[in-house]
Amino acid sequence: MDARLDPALKIAEFLLQIKAVKLSPKKPFTWASGWKSPIYCDNRKTLSYPPVRTYIRQQFVHVINHEFGRPDMIAGVATGGIAHGALVAHDLGLPFLYVRSDAKGHGLKNQVEGDLTVGRNVVVVEDLVSTGKSSLNAVEALREAGLEVKGMVSIFSYGFDAAEQAFTKAKVKMHPLTNYSILLDQALRSGYITEKDLPALGEWRKDPAAWDTAPVPARSKATKE
Repeated sequence: MDARLDPALKIAEFLLQIKAVKLSPKKPFTWASGWKSPIYCDNRKTLSYPPVRTYIRQQFVHVINHEFGRPDMIAGVATGGIAHGALVAHDLGLPFLYVRSDAKGHGLKNQVEGDLTVGRNVVVVEDLVSTGKSSLNAVEALREAGLEVKGMVSIFSYGFDAAEQAFTKAKVKMHPLTNYSILLDQALRSGYITEKDLPALGEWRKDPAAWDTAPVPARSKATKE
């Protein structure tokens, strides 16, 4: 399908065009966990491009309305989900709150920031889902605060089996706007990668912790996993 007609392909195209996502199977990046990865993803770059962030906001609103129904509130996950979540909440005319990675060490020691009295259910906005650990940590914090989590949306997901199992176990419906498989499809269509690159890229997603390539020069450091 043409990227102009398929929102998931269109967002994948945007991410590649603005270099929010970079693919480098021959010279992989190294995540903070030590995993070697042929992909680097920094969706915060989408905020610097008004047409891209507008399209993402519109797709988030569409998915929330059709997959979850109108919630009482929108929550953004720190830090990448805060700006996008606030844009979505503004579009929907809903209250907004955000979730820190950990509770503050001073003051009220909040992990969830916002007025929790203005609604009882929430849809969570993320920029990126990898292992799902940080995303589900935010869900747990919202539930502990007494809120019902209707679901989560993200710009991008790697689609790891372990993450999908974790979301299922936590009973959280997660809906990414685009994912790794769709991104590879769009990258191949656009000539960003070739057929020869696909085996290594496919093997990485199957087992990212064990994946590696032949030794290469100094590797770049990715900022988020």
